[in-house]
Amino acid sequence: MGIMVGEKGAMMAHIDRYAVFGHPINHTKSPRIHQIFAEQTGQALEYTAQDVPAEQFESAVARFFTEGGKGLNCTLPLKELAWNYATNKTERAQLSKAVNTLAVQPDGSVLGDNTDGKGLVTDLLANHKISLSGIRILILGAGGGARGIIAPILEQCPKTLVIANRTVEKAVKLAAEFHGKGFITGCGFEALEYQQFDLILNATSASLSGKLPPLPIGLLATNGSCYDLAYGNELTAFVRWGIENQALKSLDGLGMLVEQAAEAFFIWRGIRPETQAVIELLNSERQNG
Repeated sequence: MGIMVGEKGAMMAHIDRYAVFGHPINHTKSPRIHQIFAEQTGQALEYTAQDVPAEQFESAVARFFTEGGKGLNCTLPLKELAWNYATNKTERAQLSKAVNTLAVQPDGSVLGDNTDGKGLVTDLLANHKISLSGIRILILGAGGGARGIIAPILEQCPKTLVIANRTVEKAVKLAAEFHGKGFITGCGFEALEYQQFDLILNATSASLSGKLPPLPIGLLATNGSCYDLAYGNELTAFVRWGIENQALKSLDGLGMLVEQAAEAFFIWRGIRPETQAVIELLNSERQNG
């Protein structure tokens, strides 16, 4: 459980400090994104990246907050540990059983939230004009990445939401946790043979290393779209798969990264930054890099 942060620790900092913890963390764009947000909104803060292995997580978080830190983002492999650490959790964090945002509250308690799903839905709806209402959606993978996005997707009232995973039982169990919030089922990849989807979301990390699950021909409906929650300077294997299968749009998760960061920034600072210019800047940099 999280510690209570005392006044003495809070007084040690002259500028509000935030950070992202992860392992590895060397390629993160989060410090750059939050620095742009701070400049854009006139907020005085410092945001750094720290490489924190899982076994050092609790002590590292306690130290950061005791020394005056105001909030943390937590990425792989620390989201479940952050969920355990938080004193209190939002409803979406409770559902996802993973936390990517920790925020010190006025009473010294630590609030845990998960902004991943909100970031994804905002990117799809606002930035790419992909409506989720009444469509058939497939999520590849049944791990933490999938868990964090299910509830916000179901809130958009898709026609169906299917979770496919190599281990069938894991997909079925995950789908069952969200029973009653929408039409959701879980299955193995072999069960996709005669199905079609309007939107396919890759929530596995495998495509960054060039690997994909076995996906049947015809899985993507005409004018359907693909979205990889992962992102990189090069096209991921899943984004390439989408292009090869004539997706109307085949996208990676850079926009989701910026949008979930904006949601965390709002939780911490109470102000919503503009995201479009940041997404365009990061896209431009990786294309020209």
